[in-house]
Amino acid sequence: MNLELTDEQLSLQDTVRRFLAEKASIATHVRPMLDDATGTTDAVWTGLAGLGLTGLLVPQKHGGAGATMVEAGIVAEQLGAALNPGPWLSSAVAAPRALLHVDSEPADLLQSVATGSIATVAALQAPRPHAVEGTRLRGTAEAVPDAAAADVLLVLAEEDRGTVLFAVDTTADTVSLEARAHVDPTRKLFDVTFDDAPARRLADAPHDAVQAILDDVLIAHAADAVGAAYAVSTLAVDYAKVRRQFGKPIGSFQAVQHLCVDMYETVELAHSGVLHALWAADAAGAAERHLAAIRAKGYAAELVTVGDTAVQVFGGIGFTWEHDAHLYLKRLLNFAAMAGGTGRYLEEVGRRLVSSATGPHGTGDAL
Repeated sequence: MNLELTDEQLSLQDTVRRFLAEKASIATHVRPMLDDATGTTDAVWTGLAGLGLTGLLVPQKHGGAGATMVEAGIVAEQLGAALNPGPWLSSAVAAPRALLHVDSEPADLLQSVATGSIATVAALQAPRPHAVEGTRLRGTAEAVPDAAAADVLLVLAEEDRGTVLFAVDTTADTVSLEARAHVDPTRKLFDVTFDDAPARRLADAPHDAVQAILDDVLIAHAADAVGAAYAVSTLAVDYAKVRRQFGKPIGSFQAVQHLCVDMYETVELAHSGVLHALWAADAAGAAERHLAAIRAKGYAAELVTVGDTAVQVFGGIGFTWEHDAHLYLKRLLNFAAMAGGTGRYLEEVGRRLVSSATGPHGTGDAL
C-alpha cells in the first residue's frame, strides 16, 4: 500500500480546491446555505457534475469515472476543508456504494447519479421501515442525510426474510420529511416517514453488504472531517503568527505553540489512518476494511479536540458567529456523533486488540 498521492490524484485535489474556492466559498456559498434544506445551489451542483465528481465512484460502463475510494476521499477532504454543505457524500459516495455492495447495478439509477441526479441512503442502521408486499414501504427512517435535496431515496427496509434495498421517489405524496435539529448547520438531516410509499425493489441486502456500506460511509465522512480539522488548525496557526499580545505574536508563547503542535499531531495521525481506510475500502478484505473504518470513527473524538483547540487559539473572536471556527467545530462534532458516539467503536477496536493478543497463537492477526 502506497500512501503517497499520484500526480493524477494531486491534480484532482487541486482542481476541487480551486473550484470550491472560486464557486463555493464559505462567505459566498456555505453561510447562505446554512438555512437552506438542500445545502446547495444548481450552479454549484452542476459545476461538481461537470467536473465528473458526482459520478466519481460510478463504474465507467454506467457513465461514471470508475474511480476508487482513495479519489473519493481526496474530494471529501477538500469538501470538509471548505465546509461544503451539499449532498455530495450522500449522492456520490453512499448511493453508488450501496448499489454496488448489494450486487445491484440498475443502469438507470447509476447513470442518473453520474450525470448529477441526487440520491441518498436511508436507514443504514435500525430502526428501519417495513416493506409491504414488496412494493410499498411503511414506517420511519431517522436522521437521513440530504433527503430534501434528493430525487431518489435508497432505503434499507425489512421484509420477513431479511433486509432489502428499495428505491423511492422523494416527490411521492406518501413520503414526508421533517428536518432534524442537530449541532451542525452544514449537514442536513431529516426524519423520513413512508405511508405505504410506492417502492422499487432493487436487491436483497445481507448483513455483510449493509456493514460494507456503513464502513464506506464512515470512511468517507472521516476524510471530510480530516479536511475540516486541517483547515481550522491551519487558520489557527496563521492567526497565531499575526495576533500580537504583550508586543509579541501569540505564536511565540510556548503555551500557544504546544496547542498548535497538538493540533498538527492529531490531524496527521488521523490523516494516515483515513488514507489506510480509503485504500482498505477497495483493496482489503472485509475484516480489514471494517477495522480501518471503526478506527477512523473511533478517532473522531480526537479530531473534535482540534476544533476546540483552534477556538482557544483564536480567543474571544473564535466564539463569535462571524468567525468560521465554530462552523468547523460543529462539523467535527457531527462526525463524532454520526452513527453513534465514538465510545462503542473504541470498545470494538479494544476487543479486537485483546482477541489478537490472547488468541491461540497470539499472532496479532486480528489487527
